[in-house]
Amino acid sequence: MRFSPLAPFALALLLTLGGPVHADDTTPKDAAKTTQADKDGKKDELPIPPEHSVVSKHSVRIGGRTISYKATAGTLLIKDDKDKPTVSVFYVAYTADGGKPGKRPVTFMYNGGPGSSSMWLHMGSFGPVRVANRGDKPIPPPPYETVPNEYSLLDKTDLVFIDAPGTGYSQLVGAAEGKNFYGVDQDADAFAKFITRYVGDNHRWNSPKFLFGESYGTTRSAVLVKLLQDQGMEFNGVVLMSSILDFNVWSSTGIGHAYVVNLPSEAAIAWYHNKVPNKPADIASFLAGVRHFADTDYTLALAKGDAIDPAEADRIANQLSQYIGLSPAYIKEANLRISPSRFRKELLRDQRRTVGRLDGRFEGIDPDAAGETPDGDAASDAATGAYLAAFNQYAATELKYTSDHAYLPNNYGVINRGWDWKRKSGHGFTQAPYVGSDLAGAMRRNPHLKVFSANGYYDLATPFHATEFDLGHLGLDPAIRENIEFGFYPSGHMIYFDMDALKQLKADLSRFYDEAAPRS
Repeated sequence: MRFSPLAPFALALLLTLGGPVHADDTTPKDAAKTTQADKDGKKDELPIPPEHSVVSKHSVRIGGRTISYKATAGTLLIKDDKDKPTVSVFYVAYTADGGKPGKRPVTFMYNGGPGSSSMWLHMGSFGPVRVANRGDKPIPPPPYETVPNEYSLLDKTDLVFIDAPGTGYSQLVGAAEGKNFYGVDQDADAFAKFITRYVGDNHRWNSPKFLFGESYGTTRSAVLVKLLQDQGMEFNGVVLMSSILDFNVWSSTGIGHAYVVNLPSEAAIAWYHNKVPNKPADIASFLAGVRHFADTDYTLALAKGDAIDPAEADRIANQLSQYIGLSPAYIKEANLRISPSRFRKELLRDQRRTVGRLDGRFEGIDPDAAGETPDGDAASDAATGAYLAAFNQYAATELKYTSDHAYLPNNYGVINRGWDWKRKSGHGFTQAPYVGSDLAGAMRRNPHLKVFSANGYYDLATPFHATEFDLGHLGLDPAIRENIEFGFYPSGHMIYFDMDALKQLKADLSRFYDEAAPRS
């Protein structure tokens, strides 16, 4: 679905008026013309559907006990400063029976992109139903299997999954234009309005509150938690899954920060594919050594640039080879700088295979085995169809929700391509925004705000060492810095693809929720 800019109303008004009109000149015929012109002008507006929700009752077994809950699938209209509807936001809320609205936690969950619906988190992570994943293997073709999610967070918190404007079933309405929502600050403002509306309508102002974002959703959370705090709404915690707080990690400029923070993820993937010489048995201890090398010898070597001594270059290339499984000769030819795309193509070149970007455990086959970079992402290809089919089936049959338009799992062609990366606050740059300062500001103002950072070892889209660096450079007081907790898992960008990782993450988050919102 492509977005077309809306035509302005000014032309319709000019055509209607034509010239000066006095009150005593107005005739029924003139009035009819004016009315028709108004109607013609409104043809350029998008339809404004009524708010609609469907409630269904379910139960799920978590941690050995059965939890009965209500599922509400529906839409809420958010409005602009002139009280005009701008977006019909689709959401699915799961609320446990017997929970007191003023005491039970509520978590707002969303994916990223920019331009992704909440389908991935909804059907893969902590909702009451999930797709039966295959770990590091592609999901076979239909029929796909959905199963009760014994690792759901519904035993700890109510859950509200939100589709970003222009994704899923969320659609622009009225005179709204994409530029009003497709940008760092514009997006956060839309989510703030939805959350404020949901909290008010459902009497959740006194509930412990959490934000849970994945990928660009972590960028959104950093901006959103401060924005809502500035508007008077405090939060207990923020969960950052597969974080991107500083988009300079995707840059190849400067002394080489991007290469430094990507190195441990590349090493983890090489370890997984048995490309590390004398492979250690324990990945955690292996990666501890890689991190140290990246932050010390490797950083200093890259900082020397062209002035690096040939002997030192040889030493660095040999050590890199021991970590990422590529030959010292190739590493030296790449000037000691191995980008993720080159690494993904080169690691299994001898097997005519590539590795995934979102999850380096997955293997792909390119039509051109001699190319320099992969043609696609094997990890994304492995599951997208299954998740979309599963959600559509689940929404219609279990949630009893139907729509007159197709569910958009992503809308990257329109949203991502036209995204406004500039910040109103002046933080960051057009091509590489930085939102760590937003999160730091929120934590300083609310010294009780807790942050949990969940990271997959095999994620090359949002490398875990970049997140460690960003959260370690927020300029926080030591007492506040203790509110940040990390979790590392044997999985990729979508940590929940791996059942062992999902189980471990649920246990970690259970402890996090108990600490951030202790029961009275």
